[in-house]
Amino acid sequence: MLGAHKGIVSSRIAGRAYSVLALPDQEVDEGEELLWVESRQPGNPPPTIMLAAPISGLVTRVDIAVGQPIEPHLALIEIADLAVVEASARVPEHLAGRLAKDQTAHIRLPGFPDRVFEAKLAHLGAYVDEASGTVEASFHVPNPDKELRPGMRAEFNIVVSHREGVTSVPRSAILGGPSQRFVYVKDFDLPNAFVKSPVVVGEMNDRFAEIISGLLPADEVVTRGAYSLSFAGAGSISLKEALDAAHGHEHAADGSELTPEKKAALEGARKEESGGHDHSHGGDHDPEGVSPLWRIATLILGLLLLVSGWMNKRRTPEDEPPTPKNDNRKEAV
Repeated sequence: MLGAHKGIVSSRIAGRAYSVLALPDQEVDEGEELLWVESRQPGNPPPTIMLAAPISGLVTRVDIAVGQPIEPHLALIEIADLAVVEASARVPEHLAGRLAKDQTAHIRLPGFPDRVFEAKLAHLGAYVDEASGTVEASFHVPNPDKELRPGMRAEFNIVVSHREGVTSVPRSAILGGPSQRFVYVKDFDLPNAFVKSPVVVGEMNDRFAEIISGLLPADEVVTRGAYSLSFAGAGSISLKEALDAAHGHEHAADGSELTPEKKAALEGARKEESGGHDHSHGGDHDPEGVSPLWRIATLILGLLLLVSGWMNKRRTPEDEPPTPKNDNRKEAV
């Protein structure tokens, strides 16, 4: 939760508001006129006093209007100094012992998802909240552009130790499960090629992961699109498939961009190799455009016709059935 150093304007005497100069969201300087109060002491006219800004900052609240009665216990105007805001974190008590003054925290806010604010630990609470079991840790966050406002919620990642000479990569480059981590490394020889490299991961924070083994100091790892590369093929080097999946459009076999001119040149070279015939229909047709199944069916039909003709030629007159004769004789009754 974010907070800010505040200043309150109030009156030491009772009276009424004679002139209100302050407006909400107004930037004011220390000592600037904000309010004139007409006292209740006798006089013609009654004596007035001026109330000035106690600090420089932004007017966040004005609870007074012209003619309104004023009492000494009332808070009339509130001013917040937004040059530096205070970010308060609730740290579990079992982790509070690892905190020390001036430790750095990386702070993220929902209103600024793509930014990380760094701040130093200003103080650690003296008491533990019995209900939540946490200790308050406050950080002072520079706010030169006045973007951060009191009341915003924040997420804290506190740096509790530093190590020198550690090989690390952004956490977004790490893929795989806890027992089988890997990254994609840019190939040294082939353009636009990536090698799947198993790695052993050590400690991690909110931004980086320590690499114990699996990488060389000169290796370039993929930090954006690495997840798409993991689905691009089973080989260690993913060229065309990897880039097609990562970029959403077709690439050449060497991984380079496949322009319309290059695509037309590849098609022309493919036709020249095949003797000018287009084989785009697949393996169901031969170079002459006749289906192999049709050739087999034609051959079988021709064989059947030859066998039928041969069988007809082998028939003899004895095989013919006898022809009935006409008998004109009549049987006597």
